[in-house]
Amino acid sequence: MTEGWPESAEAWVASLGERGDFGRVFVLDGPMLERVRGRGFARALDVGCGEGRFCRMLAELGIRAVGIDPTRALLEEARRRDPGGDYRSGRAEQLAFPDAAFDLVVSYLTLIDIPDAAAAIAEMARVLRPGGTLLIANLNSFSTAGLPDSWQPDASGQLRYAIDNYLEERAIWVSWRGIRIRNWHRPLSTYMGLLIENGLTLKHFAEPAPHGGPTETADRYRRVPYFHIMEWEKPTA
Repeated sequence: MTEGWPESAEAWVASLGERGDFGRVFVLDGPMLERVRGRGFARALDVGCGEGRFCRMLAELGIRAVGIDPTRALLEEARRRDPGGDYRSGRAEQLAFPDAAFDLVVSYLTLIDIPDAAAAIAEMARVLRPGGTLLIANLNSFSTAGLPDSWQPDASGQLRYAIDNYLEERAIWVSWRGIRIRNWHRPLSTYMGLLIENGLTLKHFAEPAPHGGPTETADRYRRVPYFHIMEWEKPTA
């Protein structure tokens, strides 16, 4: 099962362009970088790095980042854009690194793409050094519970965001701009439970609002909690 990424890689790169999509540029980038900047992180792992965008942003902050991704075409694009970067083939469920290898592990909109979230979170915790940080940006479970056809008109014709079967974990195929990939809906409690079970401590949780960008799009993102950001710490003892 490819989850659709090899077939969608070209359209994905074209869709993001050089800057990124609305959610990254106007919602997530700012608060994600705020959780990293000036914290003294030296070595980071970007799990599901795609075309390497966030690795390049980490490098601008002086953080040495390793990016892993299972999609060859995305890794090739990452290396083309950043010839000096460190991009490797790999899957989150089985990380080819020793224990405690990184002081920062990043999952930037990747948990929704991973079939075995339990294995992936366990591996992220394993390669994180004691005192290190796991920084996660993910689609909010309230938003994934509405996929794939979330916005529906009510009796008056007003568009409303419809969610259903929130507690049912399931795979959903989503399509836009020539991209067709498989995402996973899981209740927020599933993610929280897995992170707690792996001994991590929650240090930060936010549902960031958009800042800037096209007004109509920003208004839509304010109506629905599309994203959340979590920062988890691995205890030192």
